[in-house]
Amino acid sequence: MIRFVLSVLALSVAALSSEALAKDGKPNLIFILSDDLAQGDVGCYGQKLIQTPMLDRMAKEGTRYMQAYCGTSVCAPSRSSLMTGLHSGHCPIRANREICKEGQKPLPAGTITVARILHDAGYPYSVI
Repeated sequence: MIRFVLSVLALSVAALSSEALAKDGKPNLIFILSDDLAQGDVGCYGQKLIQTPMLDRMAKEGTRYMQAYCGTSVCAPSRSSLMTGLHSGHCPIRANREICKEGQKPLPAGTITVARILHDAGYPYSVI
């Protein structure tokens, strides 16, 4: 599944113009994770009541996906499937489990994620 995620990233990169390339030749990647936001909640996918002009602009100027796969129906395991590339049967996070002081149960130390693969390829790690 990691190969699938990387293939999707590669296809996205191929669709980018030269303006989206950093000075080192690597494409700029922006990953936005919005928990509990459905496709139909954003204007570029048909939402009429809620205004999402910035997301609509990013969709217009970037890559917009019309089909997607969700790892599971609840947040933590779905996020974990996305970030590890593992389906829910192999992913270490299989439910929303609260852990005091930390929030939800984290991925085990050493779990390979898309973020780790991108970091190892020379992309800096930053969270806004």
